[in-house]
Parts: sequence; structure tokens; C-alpha cells
Amino acid sequence: MTVPGAVDVIAQLARTYPGLIVGAGTVLDADTAQRCLDAGARFLTSPGLVPEVVEFAQKKDTVIIPGALTPSEVIAAWKSGVDFVKIFPCAPVGGDKYIRALKVPLPQVSFIASGGVNQLTAADFIRAGASAIGIGAELMPREALQKRKAEWIHELARRFIAIVRSARAEIATV
Repeated sequence: MTVPGAVDVIAQLARTYPGLIVGAGTVLDADTAQRCLDAGARFLTSPGLVPEVVEFAQKKDTVIIPGALTPSEVIAAWKSGVDFVKIFPCAPVGGDKYIRALKVPLPQVSFIASGGVNQLTAADFIRAGASAIGIGAELMPREALQKRKAEWIHELARRFIAIVRSARAEIATV
């Protein structure tokens, strides 16, 4: 919701690409969550645990991915019944080493590493125990958006997918 006209962007993406799973980020209240779902969002995320948004999403049978940083926040989010907990901002607080440290006492929690993930670190986050990675500017550079370079974004997405698949394959063979 930090992008100007975010709800309109969600609506346009959902209409233009019906097979695309479009989500909404930085959702901080139930009213905004409803507007995002009405526009076509199929999941919601926030930088922290916002109980109002978690409860709303659960009532609407929508995937909700709250952010958390400390073990206490992670536990609170997990206990609220969410499927994933986004560790945000992950890179500045230790990156993949922080994910690995959290997985030791909390192996039952599915983490999404977000905040500072890039092509050089993506595999490390997966190998450390993250179920997924959240990528922002590294996937959609401002210049690519401004110049409407869809092929640039597609190529970056292909690269990230290949990196994650490779890291998961490594884990499977261990």
C-alpha cells in the first residue's frame, strides 16, 4: 500500500493477468484489506503482526502473511494461526544466519525471508530454512517499471525461481 494507487494496480494486474496470483503488501487495517480483496488480491501481507488484518483475512479465508522480527513476535504470529510468518527486515538483522537461528527453537514455523533478499543471498535463505523469499526492488527495479520493461522483470523472476529450485534440490539431497 506504499505505492501510489496500489489498489488500482492490484485491480489492473488481476484483470489483465487472470492466472497471476496478485497480493497486497503493507496492509495495516481491515478496510484496506477489504479494498485489496475487492480489487483482486489473493493474499495479504504486512510488515508486522496486525491482529485486525489477521482476523479479517481468516474470516475471508485469505492467506495472510504477517511480518515479525523477534522470537516473541514470531510466536505470537504463529499462535494466531497464520500459515507463514514473514521475517522482516531479514537481511539487516543477520540474514540467513538469523533464519537458521530462529528455525532451531521454532522448526514448526514456515518462514518467508523478506527485506534485503537478492540473487546473491536467495539460495542461502532457502538453505537456512526459509520456506520462501519475499523480493521487492530486486525483482521489480524502478527503472524497469518506469520504462515498462516487462521482459526485464520476467527475466529476473526466472532467475529467482531457478535459484530457489536449485537450493531446494540441494536440501532434498542432504
